[in-house]
Amino acid sequence: MHIFKKTFFIFSLFSLSVFLLPPFYSAQAEEPNPNNLYALSACLMDAESGRILYGKECTTVRANASTTKILTCILALEYGNPDDIVTVSKYAASMPDVQLNMNTGEQYKLGDLLYSLMLESHNDTAVAIAEHIGGDVQGFAKLMNEKAKDIGCTDSHFITPNGLDASETVDGTDYIHGTTAADLCRIMAYCIKNEEFLKITQTASHSFTNYVSGDDGNVVSGTRSYTVNNKNAFLSMMEGVISGKTGFTGDAGYCYVTALKRDDRIFTVALLGCGWPNNKTYKWKDATLLLNYGLENFTKNDIFEYGKVLPKLKVEKGIYDKTLKSGIHAGEMPEISLTMDEQALVYLTKAEDAVKVEYEYNTKIQAPVEKGAVLGSATYFLNDMVVKKFNLYAAESVEKFDYDFCFKGVIRKFLMGK
Repeated sequence: MHIFKKTFFIFSLFSLSVFLLPPFYSAQAEEPNPNNLYALSACLMDAESGRILYGKECTTVRANASTTKILTCILALEYGNPDDIVTVSKYAASMPDVQLNMNTGEQYKLGDLLYSLMLESHNDTAVAIAEHIGGDVQGFAKLMNEKAKDIGCTDSHFITPNGLDASETVDGTDYIHGTTAADLCRIMAYCIKNEEFLKITQTASHSFTNYVSGDDGNVVSGTRSYTVNNKNAFLSMMEGVISGKTGFTGDAGYCYVTALKRDDRIFTVALLGCGWPNNKTYKWKDATLLLNYGLENFTKNDIFEYGKVLPKLKVEKGIYDKTLKSGIHAGEMPEISLTMDEQALVYLTKAEDAVKVEYEYNTKIQAPVEKGAVLGSATYFLNDMVVKKFNLYAAESVEKFDYDFCFKGVIRKFLMGK
């Protein structure tokens, strides 16, 4: 079966004024100079398409400290229930600072521990959550790595749920616990699609208690009470910041991952190795620089190839109602049209004016065909990177011209004749 594959170029795009820049940005900022960034690795990403808008060693694997906890949190939200009761193991209670200082055998609600995890980055909390969800830390790490791959991460390897420095050998390959700035941006882009994740990471403070088993067997509030406060100062430093997570270890240095939503644009930024003590504020400067660069230079544009007419496809052994009504011999191959969604919004600068569109589908298909069935694809490329991919759908249904069809036709005529 032959494949019809053709490439089209669009050398002019619709006006970049589809989404106006904020009025207080009067001029485009130049692309950040890597030498002006404190971070060893940095990435600015379009959170919707996954396109990297700026990168500095953004595919280099580095330790990423407590930014790991965004992945721990999203897995807990997807696999657990906020009302689950988590029992603290001796191993979880032994974690180094920063700690909630839980004791072995104590019980807490999973939902409360997620605030401890994300607002104050408690390491004992992370292990207790991991053991509850994955059975043990190793089982949870397996879930972490599977989820990272599902999200599209290609250079990450997670060992601990709290991001403490670690290394291991798997099938003869040595790994550190680490990721890349690009992969970390992808993980954050995935996490912010979850409303509960956003609620937790935007909360200023949260109070809770431990739980104990009552005389009737039900759990009731215990005697230990806590209040955790959000340590992500960047939430109030820049308009539109919707989430973020800090991190630090000796190997990783200061790390940060954040997300910003403004004027229907969503960006994620990840910074690894962004200074060591006493340079705690470097991450705020780098994040501000990258996000301002995104806001000032990239606007959403619709690059959809409107008016493109796709050839009709011949359906072998097919027949449908209008074939008979038009007088076409039933033995001839009917043709059907292709449709696809009509919108392709991507971030572009004024300098980016050439988009490549690649259509792929079979010129002949076999009946039967259901209306809406996926019959091919349209892929949009910008600088050889896929920025949008659409399915091509059957515009109508086609039945198979076989014994069953003929038999049903005879029955229909018989019943109509009566």
